Amino acid sequence: MGEVVKDLAAGTVGGVAQLVVGHPFDTIKVKLQSQPTPLPGQPPKFSGAIDAVKQTLSAEGAAGLYKGMGAPLATVAAFNAVLFTVRGQMETLLRSQPGAPLTVSQQVICGGGAGVAVSFLACPTELIKCRLQAQSALGDAGSVGGAVKYGGPLDVAKRVLRSEGGVRGLFKGLVPTMAREIPGNAAMFGVYEALKQFFAGGQDTSGLGRGSLIVAGGLGGAAFWGFVYPTDVVKSVIQVDDFKNPKYSGSVDAFKKILASEGVKGLYKGFGPAMGRSIPANAACFLAYEVTRSSLG
Repeated sequence: MGEVVKDLAAGTVGGVAQLVVGHPFDTIKVKLQSQPTPLPGQPPKFSGAIDAVKQTLSAEGAAGLYKGMGAPLATVAAFNAVLFTVRGQMETLLRSQPGAPLTVSQQVICGGGAGVAVSFLACPTELIKCRLQAQSALGDAGSVGGAVKYGGPLDVAKRVLRSEGGVRGLFKGLVPTMAREIPGNAAMFGVYEALKQFFAGGQDTSGLGRGSLIVAGGLGGAAFWGFVYPTDVVKSVIQVDDFKNPKYSGSVDAFKKILASEGVKGLYKGFGPAMGRSIPANAACFLAYEVTRSSLG
């Protein structure tokens, strides 16, 4: 139980650090992902990431970059507690003896297992966050994000529970969420541990400095998004889709329609901000986790 509490505490600190550093990038990513496809001959609402930042600052101020942060901030303790605790417990199960280091392949398994668990927390949180972040981008589309102006995270949750099928409505997009979290976390933790062992020259990574942890964490986060980004695009468009008049019948339909109307580049809308976010945000997360975990003994 002591190890679980330590993972919970360290994971919470890491999650807060990740959120504060990375949320503005995430806001721009979702705006680019969810903006409506322009009519022939018309330009898109946002020409790119920089334009999205400028328009957001002009219309909403700096606070607009942190829109939707309430939902993940409110659940960051639970999310990261589950992520790092499940990973820690899987490490314990896979160890040949207490304290024995794990191989990179075993760390990949631990990351994937943690991804299964966090999917059930990530899905409703992401739905609320995406609705809030995307509503200005969808303002001219007549879709759920533009037609309904949400007052905040609790308002989104109440409206979804009342008019979109109850609790089930909060889990809209669970399939693509799992398709993101399971392989994404497997890749992230695998790359993170592989780089730590490379920098340490072996499996004992306890003596690594903060610089090495920052690099390993940042590149681990980049591996997450580089591996699963198209599934995140599918998840976002499904979660902001109109409940009464849906554009997509499911994940596969969304994938096909994006590919047909926008080509492969449509599956990578917002990729720049996502990668720009992943490196500093995950570097902050892993560094905060490792430092906190080490200080707790």
